[in-house]
Amino acid sequence: MTRPVPDMTRNRMILAMILTYMIFAMLLNSVGTVILQSIQGFGIGKADASLLEAFKDLPIAVTSFLVASFLPRLGYRRAMMLGLLLVAAACAAMPLLQAFWATKLLFTMVGVAFALVKVSVYSSSGLLTEDAKAHAALTSTVEGWFMVGILGSAWLFAAFINPGMPGDPVWLDVYWVLAAMCIAVVVLLATCTLDERAAQDGHAAGESFIDMFRLLALPLVVVFLVSAFLYVLMEQAINTWLPTFNREILHLPTTLSVQAASIFAGSLALGRLGGGVLLRRIPWFWLLSACVVAMAVLVLLALPLAANVQARDGMTWWNAPAAAYVFPMIGLLMAPIYPAINSVVLSALPKSRHAAMTGLIVVFSALGGTTGSYVTGQLFAHFDGSRAFYLLLAPMAMLLVSMALLQRAVSKRQDIPQVA
Repeated sequence: MTRPVPDMTRNRMILAMILTYMIFAMLLNSVGTVILQSIQGFGIGKADASLLEAFKDLPIAVTSFLVASFLPRLGYRRAMMLGLLLVAAACAAMPLLQAFWATKLLFTMVGVAFALVKVSVYSSSGLLTEDAKAHAALTSTVEGWFMVGILGSAWLFAAFINPGMPGDPVWLDVYWVLAAMCIAVVVLLATCTLDERAAQDGHAAGESFIDMFRLLALPLVVVFLVSAFLYVLMEQAINTWLPTFNREILHLPTTLSVQAASIFAGSLALGRLGGGVLLRRIPWFWLLSACVVAMAVLVLLALPLAANVQARDGMTWWNAPAAAYVFPMIGLLMAPIYPAINSVVLSALPKSRHAAMTGLIVVFSALGGTTGSYVTGQLFAHFDGSRAFYLLLAPMAMLLVSMALLQRAVSKRQDIPQVA
């Protein structure tokens, strides 16, 4: 049994986890802004720009698959420090190189590093909590601050964009700030301690890797991974292409297009921080099902507001189309879903299996993000943004079905082998 963690030690480690997650939130979810800036500054087409998501998500998937089971041997705290140092170096290279290929390199490094960080943060959450409710609350809190990082990202990047010349490479100076933040959190992590003995399973390295495949044989894990894939597909489709939707469909100025996308991030942050409270009072399945149904209703009500919007001079926060405010509020409804289903599956497994399970979570989340961004980008290129977002109704329907199957699998926990 895990020895209780002293409050001061626990709080310092949680702070480091939150700050690490916020930095990666800023970088991972800057893809929409970077796509817009690459189109305007590097002269890249939408189809090519849509591949940026793959440069981020595929390294996440591959790295998670290969190293998740081995991270307990490296140590979760050390893995977070390594990830931050890799990203600090990649950020410093951006303003020095000023090229689209450097952007691909950056997101590749961010993807590799985030695989280390996410497995470490999720697995550390199990070491820092004593029961399923505490685990769900901490997971929701960390994911909530991740959304705050996304919100801050939109404003941070917008502050470095030249409104008079959006393609001006001065926007790349934002990466100096992000590199400095990475180094600061590395220093904080160096002062933290974390008892990771409960994460050690005593298996040989190869056997720990095989554990990931063993988990795939469990019905609960399979339906969970389908649910995670569908959710991340939808979130990344909206998050990545919302700035372009604001610019091309709603005709907002470039800076305002990026800033207005922060409404989505803000609503996700509020929803996740509030979701932890609601999940203590409402059964997860009924809360999340209501959220998905409400998401579909909002899509059907909000997107017609974007129809026939005409471009006009002097557009500001005060006279922007209603769709710029209403549609991003879908984040409030999406927010509780991802941390809740993650906590459901992790709480059902022994702590020694959390690294392997988190590796699978990251792999399928990354694949969902890549799929959502790429498909939505192709729809933007060949049709229009409104039609692309209407098609999100399909994965919403599939998510309802997969969550029902997940609920059924959770009720049969005896199917899960309690491996020491």
